[in-house]
Amino acid sequence: MGRSVIFQDLGKVSYEEAWQYQQKLFDRAVEIKRYNRKHTEEGQKEQKHHLLFCEHPPVYTLGRSGKIDHLLLDEKGLAAEGIEFFKINRGGDITYHGPGQLVAYPIFDLDYFFTDVHRYVRTLEEVVIRSLADFGIAGKREKG
Repeated sequence: MGRSVIFQDLGKVSYEEAWQYQQKLFDRAVEIKRYNRKHTEEGQKEQKHHLLFCEHPPVYTLGRSGKIDHLLLDEKGLAAEGIEFFKINRGGDITYHGPGQLVAYPIFDLDYFFTDVHRYVRTLEEVVIRSLADFGIAGKREKG
């Protein structure tokens, strides 16, 4: 129970709209997880896992470990270029998303798969590397 993944292609969507939708799916997953912890297996709800694909208009995001001085444009420069900016609670530094770039947002309860987050990230990397190979593009990991 709980190992199927719902795929959705959201098309071109603002970062903020995609973020709000992800938060809604995440909150629901947490709600189901809490419910299931209080019930025997027969009375549990099925956990839903989601894989969202989308494309964003130009946007920079700043993750928890990022530094604002790594952003090379100020508010005026961002506005002049028509680029949005969001501080987010995810890891990482500065990330750019824009037209033509496929963005994937997995929302999984890893208890149904495996709970080693580093293994999870390496698995995602491997999926991208193998997908690129299907198109004749050599992908690789960089150490660290």
